Amino acid sequence: MSIKKLAVLTSGGDAPGMNAAIRAIVLSAESHGIKVIGFKHGYNGLLKNEWIKLNRAVVYNLIQRGGTILHSARCEKFKHDEHVQSAVKNLEALDVDGLIVIGGDGSFKGVQALQKYWDKSVIGVPGTIDNDIVGTDYTIGYHTAIQTAVESLDKVRDTAEAFERIFVVDVMGRHAGFIALNSALAAGADHVLLPETFTTAAEELVKILDKLEKRRKNNASSSHIIVITENLWPGGVNILVDSLQGESGVDVRLLTLGHVQRGGSPVWQDRILATKLGTYAVELALEGKKAVMAGIQHRYPAAVSLDDASIQRKALNHYSLSMQDKITLLA
Repeated sequence: MSIKKLAVLTSGGDAPGMNAAIRAIVLSAESHGIKVIGFKHGYNGLLKNEWIKLNRAVVYNLIQRGGTILHSARCEKFKHDEHVQSAVKNLEALDVDGLIVIGGDGSFKGVQALQKYWDKSVIGVPGTIDNDIVGTDYTIGYHTAIQTAVESLDKVRDTAEAFERIFVVDVMGRHAGFIALNSALAAGADHVLLPETFTTAAEELVKILDKLEKRRKNNASSSHIIVITENLWPGGVNILVDSLQGESGVDVRLLTLGHVQRGGSPVWQDRILATKLGTYAVELALEGKKAVMAGIQHRYPAAVSLDDASIQRKALNHYSLSMQDKITLLA
């Protein structure tokens, strides 16, 4: 397929490594003699025709920078067909031959919406710390988010031991427990609460208290680290903190990591992943692929239909789940 100009945008929540993906797209496109523009503030920039030229000079020294130079945002207007059609008119007026969207599942719904009204390539690149996109082993930003969580958990462990406290550490992830599970495993947390396995508040509280009692008998220590996915506990995580303190008689503290997990320089895994996926996205556009995602499967790039990816929910690794349970019972 003949392509003279590509566009790129970053949409939804930012993720460390988005800049590295932008860099890879620009450098790969230029190697094929393709010009690149970037729409700012996600789909909002596409609707407002807010764009900048991207070239080798603009993306120089960008691979290690967090955030996104194109900025990001969510766009409610893009859920309506008339606004999608306006976006198509803007793309056509700029003589754009293909669009690459870096973002998560919400951003990919925009890709599918665009593709209904535009006959040129729209390619998705998975950029979200949640790692909840089906069809790709990892998403850009996920490894950095885990590293940030693990570093915080390691530091919390020191003060928990010093004062024999219980710490509840609230990590991001929305409706997916990938960050919580794997940061808990890596940091040796004592308990983890995940949306995929959560039952009821009463049952989960009993499980925590039972495990705490067993650890007291084994180690004569009351320190305990609990990792929980954000917005999971009914009524808010503070209710869990108050319930634990009342039932256990141990001082309980809450640490909410929040958006710090989205920031910072991407770790090497995210830099390489972003470079692979950005480069592959350009190749897919050159092949004329439509409404597909540039994913990674078993270390190799793979084209994934967004229609297939959108109807499934990505499952946690069952072995990791069982390992977390076994190890914490023995600790």
